[in-house]
Amino acid sequence: MELHQLDTELIRRAFLAGAAELESKKEWINELNVFPVPDGDTGTNMTLTIMTAAKDVAALDEPDLHTLCKAISSGSLRGARGNSGVILSQLLRGLTRGLDSEDQIDVKKIAASMERATETAYKAVMKPKEGTILTVARAMSEKAVELAEDADSSSDILAFTETIIEAGDEALKNTPELLPVLKQAGVVDSGGQGLMCVMKGVLKGLSGKSGAFQFTETSFSTAPSGQGVVDTSALETSDIRFGYCTEFIINLSEPLPEDEERAFKAFLESIGDSIVCVASDELVKVHVHTNDPGLAIQKGLSYGPLSRMKIDNMREEHNERLIRNASQIAAEEKRKKEAEKAAAERKAYGFISVSAGQGLSEIFREIGVDLVIEGGQTMNPSTEDILNGIKQLNADTVFVLPNNKNIILAAEQARDLTEDRKVYVVPTKNIPQGITAMVSFMPDLEPEENLENMKEACESLQTAQITYAVRDTSIDGVSIHEGDMMAIGDHGILNVGKDLKGTVLEAVQKIADSDTELITLYYGADVKQEDAEALKEEIQEQFPDAEIEVNAGGQPVYYYFISAE
Repeated sequence: MELHQLDTELIRRAFLAGAAELESKKEWINELNVFPVPDGDTGTNMTLTIMTAAKDVAALDEPDLHTLCKAISSGSLRGARGNSGVILSQLLRGLTRGLDSEDQIDVKKIAASMERATETAYKAVMKPKEGTILTVARAMSEKAVELAEDADSSSDILAFTETIIEAGDEALKNTPELLPVLKQAGVVDSGGQGLMCVMKGVLKGLSGKSGAFQFTETSFSTAPSGQGVVDTSALETSDIRFGYCTEFIINLSEPLPEDEERAFKAFLESIGDSIVCVASDELVKVHVHTNDPGLAIQKGLSYGPLSRMKIDNMREEHNERLIRNASQIAAEEKRKKEAEKAAAERKAYGFISVSAGQGLSEIFREIGVDLVIEGGQTMNPSTEDILNGIKQLNADTVFVLPNNKNIILAAEQARDLTEDRKVYVVPTKNIPQGITAMVSFMPDLEPEENLENMKEACESLQTAQITYAVRDTSIDGVSIHEGDMMAIGDHGILNVGKDLKGTVLEAVQKIADSDTELITLYYGADVKQEDAEALKEEIQEQFPDAEIEVNAGGQPVYYYFISAE
C-alpha cells in the first residue's frame, strides 16, 4: 500500500489515531518522570492537551481542511497543560498553519509544515533545552526536510512517515546523552516519548491500522480535582454487608489440587462475597469482601506463606468519601462566590494563584489573591482554565502566580491569548515562592517594578518540598529507593531518608543557616497537626534565633512545603 496525497478526512483520522495512541500510553509516560515522585504527570498533561482538540475534531461533521486545522490548533492551545502539553500545542499550531491553506498535501508540503511546527515550538520556550521533546521534534522535521529534497508528488507518505519516526526514535534514545539528569535516572525524556506515541498513532491512522475511534466522555475529561463530585450520600454504611476488602497472595510450595482449590473458593463464599481466587502452580491470588479477614488469612496460611496482604475498611472509606464530597461541594460553592465577587468589583490590580489544598488556598485569599485555581503538583490547570480565570477578574491588570514550574508555560500562553487587559506572569515555581511574591507586591509601584520585585523576592527564598519515592533510581549521585522520603530543593535533590522527621530536619539544615530569620512549614493532608507542631519544636532548638511558623496547607502528595528566609 502506498499513499501519495493527504485529504481532510485522512488528516482527521490520523490526528484522532495519534490522540488515541497517546491516551493509551499516558501512564507509562508518567512513569518516565526524572524525579521518582508520585505526581509524575507528563503523560496526563499531554493527553489532556490533545484530547481537548480531539473532542472538537471528533464533533466536526464533514469539515473542510481549514475548519479541521483550526479545531486542532485552538483545541490544543486551550487544553494545554504543563510544559510538555504547551510545547505539544505549539507543535500542532505550527503544523496546522502550514497545512490549512493547501489543496494537495504531499511529502514536500508535510515536510515544510513539520519545519514550521518545530520553529513555532522553539520560539514558545524562552530558554529551549536540548534532550527534550523539542530535540525529538527537530530531529523529525530535519529528516523530513532532508527526504523532501528528493521527493515529488508520487512519493509515498507512509514510507516517508516511517523514516521520520525512525529518526525521532533515535533522537529520543539519545536524550539521556544530552541531559545528564535523564542518564542518571535511567530514563528517556518523557515529553519526547509522548510525541513519539502521537507519531506512531498517526502512522496507524494513515495506514488504516488504527480501527474505529470510540472516544468516550471520560477520555475528554479535563476537570481539575475537586470538580465532578459523585453524590453517594444516599448509600448507608449499613448497606455494606461485608465490611473489609481483603487481598493477599498465597505462595504455594506445590500446586494446589483442583478439589482443594474448589474447597477454598467455597470457604471464601461462606464468609463473604466479591470473590476472586486465581491459582497458578506457584501462587494463588485472593480477593474477598468479608466481616472477618482473619478467617480468610488463617485459611490461606494453611496452603503456604502469604505476601502483599491488604485489608481496607470499606465502611470507614465510605464515611471518609462522604466527608470528602461534602468538603468538595462546599469548596465549589466558595469558588462560585469568589468568581462572582471578582467579576463585580472593578479594580486596578487582580491576582490569580494556582493552589492545591484548602489551607494553602485560604492563605492566598488572606494575603490578597482574588481567584484561586485548583491545581498544582497532581493536576496542572490548562491554558483555558487560567484564561477563564483572567476573564473572570474585573481588573485592569492581572498578575498570575503559577506556583509550579510545570504551569508557567501554560500561564504565559494564557497571557498571550488575552487581548483586553495587561497580564503579568510571575514565574513562581512552588507554593512558598507564590506566597512570598504576593506579600512583596506594592500597590503604589508600576506593574513592571512589582514584577521585578516579586521575582527578586522569590530568588532570595530557599525552599524544600518533602515527598516519597515511587521507584528506585539515582539522581546527582544519590541512591533513591521506592518508599524513601525525599527532600527536593530549588536545584534538585537535597537529601533522602527513611523516616519523615529525619528527612525534614536534614532538609531544613540545608536551606537555613545562622542568619535565617524565618522558617515556615506548610504541612499536607497526610500530616497530623500535632506531628507538625512537634517538628516545629525540634527545628526551633536547631535555630533558636529564627521564628518558626507552621501552617495547615492540606496539599496532597507532598508532606511539607518549607521555606527559609
